[in-house]
Amino acid sequence: MLINVRRIKHSFRHFNFAKGYHCALLAIFTLLHFNATAAVNSDRVIEVNAIDWCPQICLDKEHPGYVVELVQEAFKHLDYQLNIQIYPWSRAIKNVTAGKADALLSPAKSEAPQLRYPRVPVGFQQMCFFNLADNPWNYQGASSLAGQQIGIANDTSIEELNDYVKSHPEQFQFQPYHERYLNQSLAKLEKGRMDSFLFTKNSTLFHLYSTKQINKFKVAGCVSKAPIYIAFSPIAAKQAQLTQIMAKLDIELSKLQRNGYVEKLMHKYHLTAN
Repeated sequence: MLINVRRIKHSFRHFNFAKGYHCALLAIFTLLHFNATAAVNSDRVIEVNAIDWCPQICLDKEHPGYVVELVQEAFKHLDYQLNIQIYPWSRAIKNVTAGKADALLSPAKSEAPQLRYPRVPVGFQQMCFFNLADNPWNYQGASSLAGQQIGIANDTSIEELNDYVKSHPEQFQFQPYHERYLNQSLAKLEKGRMDSFLFTKNSTLFHLYSTKQINKFKVAGCVSKAPIYIAFSPIAAKQAQLTQIMAKLDIELSKLQRNGYVEKLMHKYHLTAN
């Protein structure tokens, strides 16, 4: 703690010594109390990195996304506050892996296996193919991908097709996931630069409805569905605190599932809980 000694000495010129002495002590104790309180409060803040991924995570105060609302509700009962910062997906994963942030919203385990995961998920994601509404092609297993040019975001897991992507990289157009990803992918479809792209079903449909483009594009088949989590940093210095948080979080998330909160929350975003 730094105290402006000159300012304290200057105050002595205007008061008698006893009065100035007590004023100085009061100022010092006030500063000490303020700093101690701030330190305690900072220990009750969980730094979370996330992406703009509506309707799961949205840049909207009134509708911040169903995953955000769910974890905020759970953490109310843990006496912690969440400080959520939005980054590109790859950077968010690296930040939490390195301990620059405490938690990540909201990966499937295969997207960031190095992180620590509670038992109870915060939702599910299903990766689907999207193409133009008049394109007759539909995904019917890996064999149906022959000759296709497919868009995909970096560091995205598509479960049953992960091995296919690794062995056929020439068929996939990789790009960073950021707030322009969906608009860029849809534009590429319209310009004939690729045949389809892969992204989460809820997010893409939410975007198409919001931008009134739902009649121009269609779901062309989906791959397996995977649970998503709030995942925590593996850095050793934070493990005692984070282990306790994960155990309590499992309890609170389970309660919210049983009491109907999750179902009502999903309905708010025009989605189903399954």
